[in-house]
Parts: sequence; structure tokens; C-alpha cells
Amino acid sequence: LCGSAVIEDEVGRRNRFLLVDAAGEVQFYDKRHLFSYAGEDQRYRAGEERVLMQHAGWRIAPQICYDLRFPVWCRVRNDYDLLIFVANWPTPRVAAWDALLRARAIENQCYVVAVNRVGEDGNGVSYPGHSAVYDPLGEVLVAPWKEEGCRVADLALERVAKVRSDFPFAAEADAFEMQR
Repeated sequence: LCGSAVIEDEVGRRNRFLLVDAAGEVQFYDKRHLFSYAGEDQRYRAGEERVLMQHAGWRIAPQICYDLRFPVWCRVRNDYDLLIFVANWPTPRVAAWDALLRARAIENQCYVVAVNRVGEDGNGVSYPGHSAVYDPLGEVLVAPWKEEGCRVADLALERVAKVRSDFPFAAEADAFEMQR
């Protein structure tokens, strides 16, 4: 089970991605890129660590909402098989959401599972859903949909390995170092 929640700790509020396994073990990631346009930088403290989670043999890189717009944050190392995005991505920018998710799958040669909010918030902002699943070549496994609900996709670690082996462009990628 995974998702995000506002967590308050000794240094302030954080937008935290939580993954809880069947044994109750909790792994977490704090959102790195706060959406200052909506004042998140005034209400939350940014995460400082890039986190890689392990679950059932998968190496998972969790991301929250606005992190999607910063590909280097995902791409700095090619050490994961699955990117999971949870978001409150609004309707006016849904075309960017759809395009960037597919791009992250292609450029990282990994699966992307993305879950976005549905409905309207208390400020009248509309959220279109568009949760989706993409394979390591950017093929749609679960097409974006607009209503609440659950979908199932079959993911295979072997597919990630095969795509990366057949088209090993990561070996030629630029090396990035995070500055802050």
C-alpha cells in the first residue's frame, strides 16, 4: 500500500510518500520539489534525500506531484525499475502530466505507475484523474482514466532488463551531480 500524506515532525510539515508492506514495515520519501506557485514552500519543508525503496524484488523510486517536472531528480542514477508518482495535478495542466509521465518511462527505461487526484478541492480547483501505467518503452499498459477506481497492470522485472539490454543508452548518459 502506498500514497502520500502531510506529516509533521520536529522540523516541520512534510508532504510524505509512504509505502507500507504486508508486514507493516514503512518506507518513506519526502517531496523534494515544493510547488511555490501554490505556496507549498511556505507550508512545507522540502525533502533532502533521494530515496530508493525495495519491495518484492523491485527497486522503486517514489515521486510526488511537482517532482515530475524535474527529470534529473529521477535520472541522476539509473538504479530503479519502477517510478511511482502520486499527485494533485490540476485539469488545466493535464496534457503536461500525461506527456511527462510517458517521457519519464521512456528516458528511464522503467515502468511508471501514476496516480492523480479526482474531483474538485475546497478552492474550486478541478483534478482530472488521468492515473495511468506505462511500460519501459512508454507503451500504455493502463490508459489514463477520469473517475475514481482501481485498475490492474502486469509488470515484469524481466521486461525492464530486456529493454535496457536491447537498447543500452544509459551507458552514454550524462552524469549529473545534485547541488542542493
